[in-house]
Amino acid sequence: MALFGTDGVRGLANGPLTADLALTLAQATAVVLGQGRIAEARKAAGKRLTAVVARDPRISGQFLSAAVEAGLASSGVDVLDAGTLPTPAAAFLIGDIDADFGVMISASHNPAPDNGIKIFARGGVKLPDLVEQRIEEAMTGEKLRPTGGDVGRVVRFADAEDRYAIHLLASLPHRLDGLHVVLDCAHGAASGVSPETFRNAGAKVTVIGADPDGININDGVGSTHLDKLAAEVVRVGADVGIAHDGDADRCLAVDANGTVVDGDQIMAILAVAMKARGQLASNTLVATVMSNLGLHRAMSEHGIHVETTGVGDRYVLERMNEGGFSLGGEQSGHVIMSRYATTGDGVLTGLHLCAEMARTGRSLEDLASVMTVFPQVLVNVRGVERTRATDPDVADAVAAASAELGDSGRVLLRPSGTEPMVRVMVEAASHDDAQRIADQLAAVVRG
Repeated sequence: MALFGTDGVRGLANGPLTADLALTLAQATAVVLGQGRIAEARKAAGKRLTAVVARDPRISGQFLSAAVEAGLASSGVDVLDAGTLPTPAAAFLIGDIDADFGVMISASHNPAPDNGIKIFARGGVKLPDLVEQRIEEAMTGEKLRPTGGDVGRVVRFADAEDRYAIHLLASLPHRLDGLHVVLDCAHGAASGVSPETFRNAGAKVTVIGADPDGININDGVGSTHLDKLAAEVVRVGADVGIAHDGDADRCLAVDANGTVVDGDQIMAILAVAMKARGQLASNTLVATVMSNLGLHRAMSEHGIHVETTGVGDRYVLERMNEGGFSLGGEQSGHVIMSRYATTGDGVLTGLHLCAEMARTGRSLEDLASVMTVFPQVLVNVRGVERTRATDPDVADAVAAASAELGDSGRVLLRPSGTEPMVRVMVEAASHDDAQRIADQLAAVVRG
């Protein structure tokens, strides 16, 4: 199997993801990303390359970040250790200080025993597939082995969190004075910077899930477990709840009643607000094929075009970069605001969502009513060949289901990219209809 997945290298820490692998991967990264016009010019001027390294608070991040930093420094790269920070903070800092590249140690929303290594190129952008392939190939090749004063230095990036927080605050179109916000930090990377930044933006803040101990990240809290956040919002009478995941590149929300507001609804709110301010490039939003039909209808009603990509924030970002678009994301809460970030940023997204509440004086429930969410049912049909998604019998069944739904729903079949499974997604005007049709199609796929 390829080493790199859809979002870097990920696996069980000290299982497939060992300190040896992390060190070798870092050495190979120095070889590949140490090439190019700018890097060569720096080396010709007698300067060493610079990399930013950060991690989320899971305990295995300590030995993995140490191994990455050792691999980079042994290759002649100076390392700025930013400590525990969100993934989007690491990406921002790479561009902010004009570093040559950076590494984030995190497994995002995965449980604590897992971990991952995400590599960012100059400017804080994710690597193309081709560059990841070159790094993987370089792991078995000759390494850089400078000696004496040419080896890299590892120093603490002392003002990393402050730089990121100042950047977030400077992006806001409106302060949050008068809002009571509950933040769920998933016992993750945002546990320090998110509450501080929301308070500095003017909000009254209640915090849950912000006591990381290295093994409780994402454990019953965060964007994949919203029950505690919803209950706390209702208990304290807050205006809104914001949930991050372990590395804070996601944002989901709950309104004052404890009702979940997902990534599609957040994008709809931000798209309409940005269009009104003239900041929505080409009046276009980029979303994936999994985004709700209600999002497409709402955007059409507001004169906003929706560009659709495959599932994965990297594909959203690729399309945004190709078209020069300013807003995109996923239903799961990866929202990319390209004017301020090169990747999904849960803290940035939460701040801008709350800023729109403060600016308009409207509740989140009211703002979210900009789109009607169609009931959506997803059935994973396991143990079948992925080619079943395009089988003629299945295609006929999909056509019949689509004809039955008409304009009141849609059908999407998608083969898994990693296992023998086909995902059947159906949206309809009622949950019962969506479930019935999804079950029917799943039976045909199993056929």
